[in-house]
Amino acid sequence: MIRSMTGFGSVAETVDGEQFAVEVRALNGKHFKCHVRLADELVGLESDLESIVADRLSRGTVTVTVRYEDRSEHAASRINGPALQRYLTELKELGADVDPASLLQLPGVLISDELADRRDRCLDTLRGLLTRACDAVLDMRIVEGRCIEEDLGRHVASVESALECIQTRAPMVNELYSDRIKQRMSTMLGQIGAEIREEDVLREVAIFAEKSDISEEIDRLRGHIVRCRELIEGDGSKPVGRTMDFVAQEMLREANTMGSKCLDSVVSRHVVDIKVAIDRIKEQVQNVE
Repeated sequence: MIRSMTGFGSVAETVDGEQFAVEVRALNGKHFKCHVRLADELVGLESDLESIVADRLSRGTVTVTVRYEDRSEHAASRINGPALQRYLTELKELGADVDPASLLQLPGVLISDELADRRDRCLDTLRGLLTRACDAVLDMRIVEGRCIEEDLGRHVASVESALECIQTRAPMVNELYSDRIKQRMSTMLGQIGAEIREEDVLREVAIFAEKSDISEEIDRLRGHIVRCRELIEGDGSKPVGRTMDFVAQEMLREANTMGSKCLDSVVSRHVVDIKVAIDRIKEQVQNVE
């Protein structure tokens, strides 16, 4: 089982008058990168929330948005009695009119809860909400992963089918070359009245066979196909995207080598089919966690 890298999760909850809304958006990314956007009252919790996300999501570009509104008793500010009394005393000495509403705007008259206390209180709630949002992202990744898995399976099957055709064709290539070289040598030697020596033909065929032998490339490519299927059909406990990308690169390398070594038109056509399927695998793997 594989997972995609895209997903979305959203959770909202009100706890003792404090309203929280957490959104997690995950997009494709070569590595894990997390951006945390917080309300002003919660600034300072970025590293804590990023650690929570990193424990749940292993790869991709993740954006966490936290909205917060405090409608609890904690939102009310306390009046600083000594400061207010001092303002009143000085205003009376100056004979100024006292407007209670204006007094509340003076520096130091209203005291809010300590920001650190608010952050500590909210972190416990956000930890649970963020975990649930990440779980929703994982669920979406699994659903999309099934579609990617089917698509990758088709492309791997295409590679395997073309490889079987190449393996069947490969032994015939030397025989065809032997017939061609005999015909060429017969034509050339016939013009000067000489006869073909069998040892000369065998030597030319042996040199050609050594240069065009692709048996090792076939075996290695078949091994990469097996490994690719193991990754696709795994239990999904670990991200496999980067590993599959590497395997696809190795598959393409073997295909290129086969195409350059074996100059048979039929083999070349199947090599092209293999390279097209591998390119599609490489494109799809960029979506895999």
